[in-house]
Amino acid sequence: MKFFNKKSIFVAAASVLLATAASCEREYLTTDPTDSVSSSTVYSSVANMTTAINGMHRNMHLRQNSSQGQNGATHILIYMDVMGEDLIFPATGPNWFVSTIRWLDNANANSGNLFYPYDFFYEQIRMANDLINYGPAAAGDATERERVMGEAYAFRAYSYFMLNQIYAKRYVPGSANTHLGVPLRLDDSMTPIPRATLEANYTQIKADLQQAISLLNGKARSNKSHFNVNVVKGLMARVALTTGDYANAATYANEARQGFALMNNTVYKSGFNSYAVSEWMWGYKPIAATSDYFGNFHAYMSRNYNSSQIRQAPKVVNKLLFNSFPATDVRTQVIDPTGAHTSLNLPSTYLKVPYTSQKFLSVNAEGALDNNTSLGDIPFMRSAEMYLIEAEALARNNQEAQSKVVFTQLEQNRNPAYVTSTKTGQAYIDEILASRRLELWGEGFRFLDLKRLNMPLDRTNTNYAPVVVNNLLTVPADDKRWTWLIPQAEIDASKGLVEQNEL
Repeated sequence: MKFFNKKSIFVAAASVLLATAASCEREYLTTDPTDSVSSSTVYSSVANMTTAINGMHRNMHLRQNSSQGQNGATHILIYMDVMGEDLIFPATGPNWFVSTIRWLDNANANSGNLFYPYDFFYEQIRMANDLINYGPAAAGDATERERVMGEAYAFRAYSYFMLNQIYAKRYVPGSANTHLGVPLRLDDSMTPIPRATLEANYTQIKADLQQAISLLNGKARSNKSHFNVNVVKGLMARVALTTGDYANAATYANEARQGFALMNNTVYKSGFNSYAVSEWMWGYKPIAATSDYFGNFHAYMSRNYNSSQIRQAPKVVNKLLFNSFPATDVRTQVIDPTGAHTSLNLPSTYLKVPYTSQKFLSVNAEGALDNNTSLGDIPFMRSAEMYLIEAEALARNNQEAQSKVVFTQLEQNRNPAYVTSTKTGQAYIDEILASRRLELWGEGFRFLDLKRLNMPLDRTNTNYAPVVVNNLLTVPADDKRWTWLIPQAEIDASKGLVEQNEL
């Protein structure tokens, strides 16, 4: 059975998705109706549009490429953290993500791990483009049509935002940003197109998010796996922070977090496995019936799942980061400086390493901790992040007093002993950034933050095992490897129209 098999922006050879060249058919073989809609019927009704958008959301946590380590957008988030300095592998284990930790994939145009984010997000863009361009003619309820199209615009914006952060040089606030972003494909034509400028990409991203707001305004969502106005404003806050639009970043972040109260400390320590938690704004819930147990997010990031990855290479926190926070901070209480995690009663087969995290714990279908399942909901956006964006943006916009009000609310929730900071200027901003590192550990932000801030990678004097990182402890801020290469398959198929990043 073939699905979405019309000519589009794909090349089937080697399962390569192309944004720039003429292409052939690509097959999707699946029995799940949420992403298995024939191209001949997908645009004929709003009901089918709904099925298609549900498939796009399902792709975010379940779509597997050619490797177990390439499962939806969740594994791209893991890439973004292991390339930083705070998520540590104490051993190579079964070797998942090790080449990424060593910064080998991003500098190898033929790497499957380098290709995967490009392939994944352009696939999402292709489906979003079809919904946006063909959706208006679909028969059915107008309100539901607007909701689906609003989500499609949000998906396209999110996908281009991720692609440009990964495959383009950093956005420099205050400059023209005429350097190359990624190819900006907004239709299903096959005419080759070059890479657009980074500024052009961000102009489109912002326009798509504004359109998503317009279409989603006043509309409810079925559950937290889908976009609503709050989530779109959260994406707008991320984009504004990245582009140095600090006034809007603070405004969008404040508006986005409304209605999503911060969790209490007891809930914080319960395992980050339920998107029913009050502060979770956007997340995904794998279910047993369709779960890819060894490919799930919690199969790599939880402390308790009984897999070779968890037993042999549990996820460890940078000891320098851990030691910079007091024991009264709940975020340190899910990190065991001994690594024993006695409360979990882990068998002797589990490697026990100092500073191992149990932030993420896998559960069964009933929600009870379970070593035999990798189920657990996956966070894509929480209101805590919005507090941090708002605080940082206000501080950078010369509104330090207002920033401290917001930052203190978050910090006192996580640490009841916290007293409003007396630091000022860059020292105060550094305090916010340190909190961001600890708060968002394991959720896919660190590499992108370092790149956004034009900061070097520095793993020196930490608890990294040299053999795991192949002695890669530092990378200067101006190193060309911060910009991932464009996949060679893309360049070849576009006959060189798409330019390669600096080698």
